[in-house]
Amino acid sequence: MEKSSEDDAAEIETVEFVASEIEYVSYGGEHHLPLVMNLVDQELSEPYSIFTYRYFVYLWPQLSFLAFHKGKCVGTVVCKMGEHRNTFRGYIAMLVVIKPYRGKGIATELVTRSIQVMMESGCEEVTLEAEVTNKGALALYGRLGFIRAKRLFHYYLNGVDAFRLKLLFPRPELHPTTHHIR
Repeated sequence: MEKSSEDDAAEIETVEFVASEIEYVSYGGEHHLPLVMNLVDQELSEPYSIFTYRYFVYLWPQLSFLAFHKGKCVGTVVCKMGEHRNTFRGYIAMLVVIKPYRGKGIATELVTRSIQVMMESGCEEVTLEAEVTNKGALALYGRLGFIRAKRLFHYYLNGVDAFRLKLLFPRPELHPTTHHIR
């Protein structure tokens, strides 16, 4: 008996696992590139060339992470950082968690790992774009403290608007408070 697409959908929604079964690894080289490309091509609306992927993972491998469950790659984040208008900024270019694994904290962990490296590297802020229709992504980034800085009309090739989201890091005080001695 053949499985219907409804059976597949039910199967997709029933992946059960415990958080400790998810292994997070830093981008480790060319052998990880097809895994990242497959996830992004499968789940995101924008098409990217291999040159785009290589630009990110070769220049900033420390900012890209993959999530595995029992040897299967189920999520990835790809980022960069650099100077932007007199600010040292991190940028989240791609974040994907495949559908059966969403809502279980994997995306939060992937993004948090990247943000931590960006903070430790001296970034003052992190930005990204997300489709205005992507409620899951907007909720995730909202929980992490991102604000909606701007609406970008018809930003994506599919014609959908985007929000530019921004996370500002606390700046160290320029003038430490002086304590008055009485």
